[in-house]
Amino acid sequence: MDQTGITTETPKSPWGSVAPAAPSCSLAEVMSEQLARQLDEENNSFPALSDPGSDLLLVDEAADTTSDLMLAQMLQMQFDREFDDQLRREEKKFNGDSKVSISFENYRKVHPYEDSDSSEDEVDWQDTRHDPYRAEKPQTTPRKGFSGKGKNITTKHDEETCGRKNTARMDKFAPEVHVGDGLGMDLKLSNQVFNSLKQHCYSEQRRSARLHEKKEHSTAEQAVDPRTRLLMYKMVSAGILESINGCISGGKEAVVFHASGGSLEEQPVPDEVVLKVFKTTLNEFKNRDRYIKDDYRFIDRYSKLNPRKIIRLWAEKEMHNLTRMKKAEIPCPEVVLLKKHVLVLSFIGKDHVAAPKLKDARLSSEDMKDAYYQVLQMMQKLYQECNLVHADLSEYNLLWHEGKVWLIDVSQSVEPMHPHGLEFLFRDCRNVATFFQKRGVSEALSVYELFNAVSGLNIPVGAEDEAEFMAEIVALEKRNEDHIQRRGKKTFPVATEDGGPPPLKPDTDD
Repeated sequence: MDQTGITTETPKSPWGSVAPAAPSCSLAEVMSEQLARQLDEENNSFPALSDPGSDLLLVDEAADTTSDLMLAQMLQMQFDREFDDQLRREEKKFNGDSKVSISFENYRKVHPYEDSDSSEDEVDWQDTRHDPYRAEKPQTTPRKGFSGKGKNITTKHDEETCGRKNTARMDKFAPEVHVGDGLGMDLKLSNQVFNSLKQHCYSEQRRSARLHEKKEHSTAEQAVDPRTRLLMYKMVSAGILESINGCISGGKEAVVFHASGGSLEEQPVPDEVVLKVFKTTLNEFKNRDRYIKDDYRFIDRYSKLNPRKIIRLWAEKEMHNLTRMKKAEIPCPEVVLLKKHVLVLSFIGKDHVAAPKLKDARLSSEDMKDAYYQVLQMMQKLYQECNLVHADLSEYNLLWHEGKVWLIDVSQSVEPMHPHGLEFLFRDCRNVATFFQKRGVSEALSVYELFNAVSGLNIPVGAEDEAEFMAEIVALEKRNEDHIQRRGKKTFPVATEDGGPPPLKPDTDD
């Protein structure tokens, strides 16, 4: 009741009666050691959580279980024990008998089990979270671009920071580039060194790609490319060849294989043949186009931009030259078949043994003298009847078989009206004269006499000065070239009785 005499009532709480406030405790009671010991005894009256081996069913019955906190902790510990037991069973079932085991240690509630199967000695270091051999990552500057303050400030352009970053970026190089453990050694690469290594790796990758392409599309020494192997396999499958027995020799322009002949519908195939595979690269014979681009027989078909087609022309050119020589009855291989850049020829030899080169043949003085006259007659027939200059005649391209000299390798042979035809003939004469003079053939002519005997030009020898002689040859070639350009005729100014230049016999088999 207030002063006005009106009775006021305290409103009731909708949640019921209000609980009385807890009595306040003084600071002395809070700091009391007796209260602390009492609370500690209550906590120690039930098994500790770190002792998973204890059984809750065997807990002292005298323990006070009226405390809700104690009951909650006991139930939680029992739940954790049951969870860990189930996790152990799942781990054992998951691993089975595998040599590599997976540990569920991190998922357990209580650590560790005293009878756990895994121990620190058995756990591989790769399964641990900390790898002692793992290289530390290079220190990076914050997004603001610098770290530290004052004199200790470090920017992103710091030498050590950039060096570590460059070392880490080496891991992005190609897999075939072995960069080593630069991070583990705390290697610091400058920008100049890193850029040089990066450029070198890119160059090596491009070079490797080019080498791989070259290996797949070109013939190498004592080997053939996949296209050529397929072509040779088709010859065997078609019955043209019985078998390919192996490589006989390899030169700057071709690789020669020995094979056993089969049969053809048009003509019989010899029992022993050779496959002359012309190389599809010009690396070893770079001046090859010198012999073919000025040959009027192929001038319309010559293309310097397609090496593979040039090689086919090279093989076709040897086939035509051998056909001419066969008509003139010059001892040479017989053409059996031409397939692209593979030329099948008759074998000069017997029982898989090739005839020796004239350089390696062991001949008596009489046989060497006979061989010289055969070569002289062969050169005259080749020039006068076949209208050809060998252009690479030497003791390496002459074989000795059955008492006769055989002429091979005529793919580079040209006609006398070639812009360099007489120069090639003079070189052939010098090779032949030098070889037979060294072998003791007294009847061997000098290079100038041999040139005149073969060509019939009768260039005055004079003091036998090679420079003057070559000047006369070059002058003849120049006059012949001008004559051809002026009249369009394939003639050569050979000296005759009336002084006129008679025309050479035209080619009829091309």
